[in-house]
Amino acid sequence: MGLRIRDGKLAPEGERKIDWAASHMPVLGAVTEQLIQAGSLQGVRVGVCLHLEAKTACLALALQRAGAVVSITGSNPLSTQDDVCAGLAGRGVSVYAWHAPTPEEYRGFLREVLDDDPQLLLDDGADMITLLHAERADRVDRVRGATEETTTGVLRLRAMATDGALRFPVVAVNDAKMKYLFDNRYGTGQSVWEGVLRATNLLLAGKQVLVVGYGWCGRGVALRAQGLGARVTVAEVDPIAANEALLEGLAVRRAVDAVADADFIITCTGDRGVIAEEHLLRCKDGAVLANAGHFNVEVDTVALERMALGRQLVRPNVEEFRLPNGRRLNLLAEGRLVNLAAGDGHPAEIMDISFALQALSLAWIAAADAEPGVLDVPPGLDREVARLRLAATGAEVDELTASQRAYLHSWR
Repeated sequence: MGLRIRDGKLAPEGERKIDWAASHMPVLGAVTEQLIQAGSLQGVRVGVCLHLEAKTACLALALQRAGAVVSITGSNPLSTQDDVCAGLAGRGVSVYAWHAPTPEEYRGFLREVLDDDPQLLLDDGADMITLLHAERADRVDRVRGATEETTTGVLRLRAMATDGALRFPVVAVNDAKMKYLFDNRYGTGQSVWEGVLRATNLLLAGKQVLVVGYGWCGRGVALRAQGLGARVTVAEVDPIAANEALLEGLAVRRAVDAVADADFIITCTGDRGVIAEEHLLRCKDGAVLANAGHFNVEVDTVALERMALGRQLVRPNVEEFRLPNGRRLNLLAEGRLVNLAAGDGHPAEIMDISFALQALSLAWIAAADAEPGVLDVPPGLDREVARLRLAATGAEVDELTASQRAYLHSWR
């Protein structure tokens, strides 16, 4: 077993976190029992790159219980929790991660997972998959397939596939209904504001919030801000999404105009430079900047640092930048994923759904004879997770009668 953690003495605290999360993840538990019975992951080496906190640890342990040999690292330097790493390592998983690694250490951890010669990959943002293709090309053919958790990662992988560079099949778990309708919307909506408010300890009610990007994550962030009494504006490039925001009662403006009034600016696009120098110079004094996209490129931190006459850490995860115009801007968590860098990420019940889907998809791709490319989650897996979630909550649904089914398939 490989091991690269900061402090093994933190294991008891990490184990308590893991056990708490596991007690709220019944769907993943049910899927684990299915995988144990099927034996589809028995003896399979799995390399995992995810936000390394308690819910992720539950997924790693579920795969281990199903017979897999698991190696894991973190997908974001600030979201890795050292106590969880220690707790997970104490339960037999090969862990290569610690909080706030240098860029060199971060890539080194990815390499160590790949050095364990995984047959399946489970990625979050596609850093592991792209590194494998770039630096371990001689090992690519040993990988049967992979799964990808995020919008950003799926976009990168589709670009690889278009270029003919992707050499094995990857399941786009992010694009499954049981993922994006719940994880992206309700998970992001709650966890982003938990991170922002934990970091700042500021009131949201009555404040002006600008949400940049109105995809499923942006919808969730806007919805929760409304629920907490904020006045919400959306900036978009897609006219269809912009019309949806209008019909939800939100204002729609260009970002460069809306920043002037915003107390909180939350980026949710997956693209770079959506808050650039021209936006930063128009922000109001004391504005809070936070990113809910995977990489720290949505707020142009390079421009912010270049323009600043001074900077200081005013609270944990809150850095104040003083601009030449005399205004102060507060950047949260270095512009990284705020819900995990300044909080604990999505609620356990949400990740229960997403990680159950991950586990089923991983087992499916292990057995599938698929060509290289980005694949959809099979609809049957999506519906199975939905069924298990309903069963776990005690909810029941009706069934169509034979005559109703016949009517829906008839044209007469």
